[in-house]
Amino acid sequence: MKRAGRELAIAGLVLGLTAPATAQQPPDLEYRPAIESPAYQAGQGPRVVIDAAHLNFHTAESSYAPFADLLRRDGYRVESNTDLFTPEMLARADILVIANAMHPQSRTEWVPLPSLPAFTEAEIGAVQRWVREGGSLLLIADHMPLAGHAEGLAAAFGVRFHNGFAVDSSQQGRITFRRSDGSLTDSTVANGRNPGERVDFVTTFMGQAFRLDPTADAEPVLVLPDGYTLLLPEVAFQFTDSTPRIPAAYLLQGAVLRHGEGRVAVFGEAAMFSAQLAGPDRVPMGMNSPEARQNYRFALNLMHWLSGVP
Repeated sequence: MKRAGRELAIAGLVLGLTAPATAQQPPDLEYRPAIESPAYQAGQGPRVVIDAAHLNFHTAESSYAPFADLLRRDGYRVESNTDLFTPEMLARADILVIANAMHPQSRTEWVPLPSLPAFTEAEIGAVQRWVREGGSLLLIADHMPLAGHAEGLAAAFGVRFHNGFAVDSSQQGRITFRRSDGSLTDSTVANGRNPGERVDFVTTFMGQAFRLDPTADAEPVLVLPDGYTLLLPEVAFQFTDSTPRIPAAYLLQGAVLRHGEGRVAVFGEAAMFSAQLAGPDRVPMGMNSPEARQNYRFALNLMHWLSGVP
């Protein structure tokens, strides 16, 4: 039971941060890191549409408000979407951002498996065709059940989500990917446009893990190192010694890929692109955390890749 006790400690650390709508996680609106060289003139960049039509935990008006502000200050045009995905809706976007979409079963509390899809088959087909014809998608889905809610859309691009929790032996709920050990790969996203945009580490806040189909035209970005395990409970945050688990070393929390004429970036943790003040002590969580101080630069590099900035 010692192991179970450690895992239950994770629930105490994270549950108040990533539970459904009852969680108290206001955005840190004072977080505004400097952008020395914006990619576009103000209001002249690509149209970024952040989804809010699928009970999304993160939207441009909530915990992704600092992310939306960061993009606007880099020149992007950012708006919210409250419509289901159709060809007409997608025609409004150059880049579609989907962060922690949910099925109505998770509106107020996490329920046992199965985790039902957040998107209809028609929506998945519309997004897939839109990307194939040149659109860019940033798909972010966190730990169970959020990975399960989005696994159908991910699978359309050759990405296989594991609907669980990625943890290491310390059970601390944070993962730092470093260039020095190869867990942050030497990728276009990590390198940026010039040496001043180079990123050497990125921090995530637990999340899930995924793998890529061999046929996917993909590049790993965040690779879980040795010592990580994927916990697969029946109900989110309910862990015991009998909870199924699989080794998670070399599974991914981030990747980019090409699909037809378009581009897709997939991440298995969502708080890494937020800036939140968590709990009664208003603990910084996300890009505003000291251990995640390069995350904002990573986010900009990622958007530059999605928008084809040289």
